[in-house]
Amino acid sequence: MDVKKIIDYGPVTWLQIKVVAVCFTLTMLDGFDVLAISFTAPSISEEWGIGASMLGIVFSAGVVGITLGAMFIGPFADMVGRRVMILTSLIVISIAMAITGLVDSIWQLVTARIFTGLGIGSILVSLTSLVAEYFPLRHRNVAICFFAIGYPIGAILVGIIASWLIPEFGWRSVFYAGGLLSCVMIPVVLLFLPESLHFLIERQPRGALQKINRILIKLQRSELSEMPTVDGSKLVRPSVRTLLTVDRRNETIRLWLSFFVTFLAIYFLISWIPKIIVDAGLSLETGINAGIAINLGALFGVLVLGYMSDKKGLRSLIFWFLLCGAIAMIAFGFSPIIVGLLLILSFVIGFFVEGGFIGLYAVAARIYPTEIRTTGVGWAIGLGRIGGIIGPYLGGILIGLGWSTATNFLIIAIMLIVGAFAIYGIKSPELIVVNDSVNRADMRRV
Repeated sequence: MDVKKIIDYGPVTWLQIKVVAVCFTLTMLDGFDVLAISFTAPSISEEWGIGASMLGIVFSAGVVGITLGAMFIGPFADMVGRRVMILTSLIVISIAMAITGLVDSIWQLVTARIFTGLGIGSILVSLTSLVAEYFPLRHRNVAICFFAIGYPIGAILVGIIASWLIPEFGWRSVFYAGGLLSCVMIPVVLLFLPESLHFLIERQPRGALQKINRILIKLQRSELSEMPTVDGSKLVRPSVRTLLTVDRRNETIRLWLSFFVTFLAIYFLISWIPKIIVDAGLSLETGINAGIAINLGALFGVLVLGYMSDKKGLRSLIFWFLLCGAIAMIAFGFSPIIVGLLLILSFVIGFFVEGGFIGLYAVAARIYPTEIRTTGVGWAIGLGRIGGIIGPYLGGILIGLGWSTATNFLIIAIMLIVGAFAIYGIKSPELIVVNDSVNRADMRRV
């Protein structure tokens, strides 16, 4: 019996649904923890009397932590296991969020945000890999897209909670709440989140057979009497070098480029569209509504891409999503100042750009084998975050040069088109839609 095919070509069970549900909740908490600083920043600035430049350092600290965590800590999950990394990251996040509520200086706050980011970056890559390794091929894309929606939902949740907590208990209470919620998830992970079956088979850590059999029982399959044979000579030690071997270099570089430019474009959009609208003479409310429209569009875009990719193929869908997003950005830049039109275009931009972007997570999870999957996902996310750091800064430079909105949006749109063609050039067979007849035959065999 090929144990891995039980998941790849088998039916969806309650165990797999629980895995996605727990990962979705953890991703939602990540969105809460990341955006907590944005909603508490005005209160911190008022209490400590610090200006925008120092707050910018605080904002950047979290992003730097996420980048380092994704690139240099998360990949260790390929050696110790996804579940171990998730639990360790949760502990770090819980402690760091609680400490953030106790700090009394700007540099203590910066340090706490860096450690929070390290935990968030390292947990994200393990969650992505675990969802990919627990869902059948024919539903894997939509499962990854669904769990990724938790992030923006968490960002909305922290705004709602912060608007209630800060007036009553002060800004520190938001971080205490985040730390408490993260801490509550530790026993949930211990009880309901199993280790990756693929990881247990490939790496065969101590007690692997017992763990595999417990999972097989929950999958309603027969237990194993002995461990499957694995060719140890084919196992590699995860590192960035393993992502750049001759047979993977093309896919890896194209994936990195796509992550970088889409992160850059998204952070440019969410940072500057509200201000651009206000500077055009429209109200602050319209600018805020444009930001909301982008996020609403993103929510629908992710759902549509996830649903369609299991039927039409992932690579070409992301290509068309990013290409349409670039066209929508150009249209926004040249659009007349009409409120309804700008809001519609904001929604369309969010639908295609962020919808296509979330699809990149599924690409990263599918093109790498189990033994280096979190390494591949981690480096893609980390390099993408660098684009996220550059995006708002580049937007400020372009606007400072006095160029027109149309020119600025055209420049970013061209970068997005480059990312679209980069992802289209990835030739991995994992991105080809699974043939239904083969799928049914494999299901019968397992």
